[in-house]
Amino acid sequence: MAEIVAEVRQGAYYDSVVLMQLQRALAALPGVIDAGVVMATPVNLELLAASRLRPDVQAGPDDLLLVVQADSESKGREALSQVDALLSRRRAAATSTFLPKSLESAARTLPEAKWVLISVPGRFAGGVAREALRLGKSVFLYSDNVPLEEEISLKRAALEQGLLVMGPDCGTAIVGGIGFGFANRVRRGAIGLVGASGTGLQAVTSTIHTLGGGISQALGTGSHDLSAEVGGISARQALDVLRRDPETSVVVLISKPPDPSVAGPLLAAAQGCGKPVVVDLIGLASGTPRLGNLHFATSLEETARLAVDLAKAPSIPKNAAPEVRGYLRALFSGGTLASETLLVLQDVLHPIATNVPLRAGQRLDDPLHSRGHTVLDLGADEFTLGRLHPMIDNDLRVRRLRQEAADPETGLILLDVVLGQGAHPDPASELAPPIAEVVASGHPVIVVLIGTDEDPQEMASQLERFQSAGGLVFTRLGAALDEIMRRFVPPAQALPAQIPLELFKETPAAINVGLESFYDSMLAQGASAVHVDWRPPAGGDERLMGILAKMKT
Repeated sequence: MAEIVAEVRQGAYYDSVVLMQLQRALAALPGVIDAGVVMATPVNLELLAASRLRPDVQAGPDDLLLVVQADSESKGREALSQVDALLSRRRAAATSTFLPKSLESAARTLPEAKWVLISVPGRFAGGVAREALRLGKSVFLYSDNVPLEEEISLKRAALEQGLLVMGPDCGTAIVGGIGFGFANRVRRGAIGLVGASGTGLQAVTSTIHTLGGGISQALGTGSHDLSAEVGGISARQALDVLRRDPETSVVVLISKPPDPSVAGPLLAAAQGCGKPVVVDLIGLASGTPRLGNLHFATSLEETARLAVDLAKAPSIPKNAAPEVRGYLRALFSGGTLASETLLVLQDVLHPIATNVPLRAGQRLDDPLHSRGHTVLDLGADEFTLGRLHPMIDNDLRVRRLRQEAADPETGLILLDVVLGQGAHPDPASELAPPIAEVVASGHPVIVVLIGTDEDPQEMASQLERFQSAGGLVFTRLGAALDEIMRRFVPPAQALPAQIPLELFKETPAAINVGLESFYDSMLAQGASAVHVDWRPPAGGDERLMGILAKMKT
């Protein structure tokens, strides 16, 4: 009959790779049916129970729990008696060199190291990361289960110091041609990536490599960076790095669904980088494949293909379209074009208000007065009560045109002109003169002209008269919105301290704290690294850890 034998080692710490290898070694011993080697966290205890390996012992999250299911109790105890020998054999095979016991001693051992790779348990990871920042090192933080308030504090500290914290829960990065964590081997090239999705980064970088492209940098942010609480701190820093990096000609921004409050500012930062940016923010409905320098993708494969194609394309000098200062005021005669405009622009123009809201908080309090960027359906009930629809009667739009031109906050005016049966017989006769006045006052006007060459209003004539009045005329809404985004270019975001590009130019040297496999990977790629023989401070005692932390401040 099978017997379960267990042993608890209080305060014993080993990284998860060591535990996995020890578990496999125990399971391979004669007479052993199954084995479990875990730190005795509540989750691990539940997993043992699900595998019918949960022993009747008392153990805490800082204790090492060894469990063996064997043919007999004697076989189980014999297996556990070999644990120390198995561990010693592994240590002897792993290294015969001195391992520093702390970050400080590791930094003295490898003074050129500018990165610290951290993969210790989450409850300790924040303290290690804080120590790294204190030593002036940027951080690749693989550890998960780091409290959100700790992440915010770490990233704000890094932002002030001109350092970068990638993570927590950051599984992948490529810096200076060297992969951190679970990165793939890819060629160097002109495509830089920012990703809040580790497997997403791997999928896209691998496909770029397969398609013949190459990677300049691939900077992870961690899965919580684009939450409302964190606010995309690491993503904004990474975009700033790629904006300034002369080796990067195309940027890729990829993430699981970001918080709506973060998506807009992040896309504005991407737009402000001045390079083509392929955007795959999963769950974001952009409503258009392209908007200014932003190219929207709907899958990881499309993201990679777009990036490679853009990197191959010859660079086209920007035209001299003047940048707009102020807000967009869009005056539509119908709700569909207004709604599509809102769908496309709501994530890149802020603040945006409308009388046809798609999201909470977009409702314009007073439709008679614009606020921020404003998109109006002048054919809505509040405007047509007691008057003809604006496709027939232009009086309301003429008045609103002049009202917006008189507003010092107005930067650009957009309006549609819809031709066809039943519409105004000659809209240019009424709209072209006020458009000429508005343009003369210094406000550009974009006209979206919807119709065909067979419409009774003679589309060619309408187009010519709107152009003669100084309007920029487009026959597709998408082209007009693209022009708007070329003009509403946000300035590059000012950061408290910029991360030096030297951090990404040279082959990185790193201090590794946690999984030895990450250290081995760095060496295998030709990077310099040192591994810290880390143990939980104060044996994991929370009270003593607090005292030690205060002594360092």
